[in-house]
Amino acid sequence: MVPSWVLNELKTSPVNEVDFVSTFIEMFEGKYTTMGSRSTLHPRVVKAQLNQHLPDVMPGVQDEIRNAFNYSFPDCSEWTEVPVVDRITQIVARVSSRMFGGPTLSENKEWVQASIDFAVDGFVGAQKLKKVPSVLRYFAAYFSPEIRKIAGHYRAAEKAAIPLINERKRTGEQASDLLYWMDQQAEGAETDPKFLASILLKVSFAAIHTSAAAPSQLIFDLCEHPEYIRPLREEYEKVLDSEGRINKQGYLQMPKLGSIMKESQRFNPLLLVTFECIIHKDLTLSNGFTIPANTTIGVPTHAITMDPKIYPNPHEFDGFRFAKLREEDPSMEGKGQYVASNPNSMAFGYGRHACPR
Repeated sequence: MVPSWVLNELKTSPVNEVDFVSTFIEMFEGKYTTMGSRSTLHPRVVKAQLNQHLPDVMPGVQDEIRNAFNYSFPDCSEWTEVPVVDRITQIVARVSSRMFGGPTLSENKEWVQASIDFAVDGFVGAQKLKKVPSVLRYFAAYFSPEIRKIAGHYRAAEKAAIPLINERKRTGEQASDLLYWMDQQAEGAETDPKFLASILLKVSFAAIHTSAAAPSQLIFDLCEHPEYIRPLREEYEKVLDSEGRINKQGYLQMPKLGSIMKESQRFNPLLLVTFECIIHKDLTLSNGFTIPANTTIGVPTHAITMDPKIYPNPHEFDGFRFAKLREEDPSMEGKGQYVASNPNSMAFGYGRHACPR
């Protein structure tokens, strides 16, 4: 573990010295599961295109959210048990697919299921392989049911993405989604439709299960703290336009929702340690301490978010903690937002490898 002050010294380090991708590949046994990619295509596109075109993308995404919720949580006349995490995962998979390839992709049930199962099979397969001595993993992978299923998920991705790419090229259709932008900005080997389909599948792994965890946990927190439901609903209703949607400005006018999402995330982190990376060559810090080559480091994110010097009464769930901070201290306006990434709030990572948002 390294202290948070080290972040600013490491965040822009070259990847041949401070390598985040290697940590991911090692964690998920990428040699066998294919998890992890050194391609820069999708980060380039997300940062340059998706963020820029969010106002164009969000109306369709909001429609998809509404349709997916109505499908996954049908009206019930009496008490009905619901597997919340599974249903939210299905919703997030559909909504993510809408952003990845428009309604054609989000309505493709085979693709949606493959995008969910790819992550599950990869994770389960990796955990099983870790129980096997490294010299035997090649043979163990061949006999692993989960690893063997992964090839089928790639076929489903190609079946969904390649015809869509070809049809758009034939008709000249311009779309506001990740697949179109990747196809437009791809260079060299990146232009291969099979490669684009594979990247789409890997992006789904990064997007779906992590994104599903946050609203699932928020639902549990609201069940435990129902006093927050009414003020959140009132805030939401105030920003709806005449068509029942939220515009770009509306998202900036929901500090209470952003606050309780951030507090839920602080209280129930997806990862206890973030900014994990492998140091490939001896690295000397400004204080003279040298991190030896081939060392894996990380920042104890959960310990930071439970530090009373940073967050008063850290073990108390205060849904509007960050809304009050933003109101009391103008300098916290940016840091107090849900997606903010800084040394005191690293749920989305930090530096060049922070989640694009």
